[in-house]
Amino acid sequence: MIMHIPEITYRMLTTAGLLCLCTGVWAQSGNKYIRKGNELYKKQQFTDAEANYKKALEQNQQSDIGRYNLGNSLYEQKRFDDARSQYANSAKLAKDKTVKGDANYNIGNTYMEGKKWDESIKSYKQALKLNPADEQARYNLAYAQAMLKKQQQGGGGDNKDKQENKEKDKQKQQEQNKNDQQNKQQNKDQQQQDKEKEQQDEKPQPQPSKLDKQEAEQLLQAAQQSEKKLQDKMKKIKGQVVPVEKDW
Repeated sequence: MIMHIPEITYRMLTTAGLLCLCTGVWAQSGNKYIRKGNELYKKQQFTDAEANYKKALEQNQQSDIGRYNLGNSLYEQKRFDDARSQYANSAKLAKDKTVKGDANYNIGNTYMEGKKWDESIKSYKQALKLNPADEQARYNLAYAQAMLKKQQQGGGGDNKDKQENKEKDKQKQQEQNKNDQQNKQQNKDQQQQDKEKEQQDEKPQPQPSKLDKQEAEQLLQAAQQSEKKLQDKMKKIKGQVVPVEKDW
């Protein structure tokens, strides 16, 4: 069964919603900055909202609502570690279980964003401990547990995939090396053929005769006659003696 990633929701605490819960807190200074921050937050001006929540905390460091809503503005900016820190401070400061439960729920969401399933499970369990009727926390808890189980079971599968990919890469490399060797040998053979052809081209080639049969016979007869005359001449020269003076 494939579980789809849930749309992670978090809770926003407003001034009106908390008057009956913590009137003493709201009587302190800084409320105006929280109200201004809430207005900017609704307009999705999260950076400006953050600035106002921080001004509220300058006036009252013990404001659990100021820290909670500051966490929300940071969450919207995807600054999940910073948001988690503010939620944790809010949970410590809050006296009301609803505030504590919502803070833990949102802490679970920050861990969910980083796929830290163990930590998110602990946070959702804490949220349900404070508010057993929280169905969103129950749903996200089930999802985180399913993802953790899938991760644990898939560990071997991941290693198997890595090994298969490694074998494929090795086989691919071997085939590449084989192709490289073949190409290298082909280039070598081609170079040898080119060299032999080049050497052959450099050798003087016999020219085809331009004489017909009759002309060739005439030249042969002329050469034979010349040779005979030369031989005769040689004989004559060889047969002569050198005269000497008479010995009286």
